[in-house]
Amino acid sequence: MHAIARRRHHRAAPLLLVLALLALITGIAAVAAPSTAQASTEASADDVVAGERLFAANCASCHGLDAQGQDGVAPSLVGIGAAAVDFQVGTGRMPMQASGPQAPVKPVQFSQDQIEQLAAWVASLGAGPAIPTADEVDPALGDPANGMLVFRTNCAMCHGSIGGGGALTQGKFAPSLLETTPTHIYEAMLTGPQSMPVFNDANITPEMKRDVIAYLDFQSNGSPGGLSLGAIGPVSEGLWAWLVLLGLIIASTIWVGARSS
Repeated sequence: MHAIARRRHHRAAPLLLVLALLALITGIAAVAAPSTAQASTEASADDVVAGERLFAANCASCHGLDAQGQDGVAPSLVGIGAAAVDFQVGTGRMPMQASGPQAPVKPVQFSQDQIEQLAAWVASLGAGPAIPTADEVDPALGDPANGMLVFRTNCAMCHGSIGGGGALTQGKFAPSLLETTPTHIYEAMLTGPQSMPVFNDANITPEMKRDVIAYLDFQSNGSPGGLSLGAIGPVSEGLWAWLVLLGLIIASTIWVGARSS
């Protein structure tokens, strides 16, 4: 009994107990943590091979043949996932034609099949966010009212109250979202391109992302009040109301004065 007690009160026992508890907590956290979107495994080996060829011919001059990037030229693409490739290439931002504050939208240079092949090869380099499914980006399944709240809390300070876009610092700008596809909107939130922060599933859930898409889809149908007045929010609307009201007051004053004379 004394020998068992001595082993139980060994000097290393507290350290071993702490290590065991840390391992247990880490395991529980790994199981309980929300799963992030991983690279798609549906791409075939042929797609990956074709994507590697496309990358070597069109992207390697900046990102390197191994996609590890070059300091001061282009970032590493290892672990960015298929969603980032689909967004950047699918909106024409990549490949860039010239360096600048940010990559602008321009005509897409690849077919959808080629974009998927590029995405498949980059996704094979390391796990990352996958291209969202059709249900995840379907605005008909979202709640525009909740999407408005989410958008105005997280996005309106750059993109404007209805997604019309706006200027940023150092020559950068937040683009208009009124003609952006639902898939690309979702991918932008998921990957955080350029100056945009990353909104992973812990920040904005997939359901909330779909609500944002539903809100922007509603706004893209046109202003329900008629003229959008620049789509920059209530300030411009109040200014126009004040100018119109002031004009009416001046006009009525002139009319009354003319009548009295």
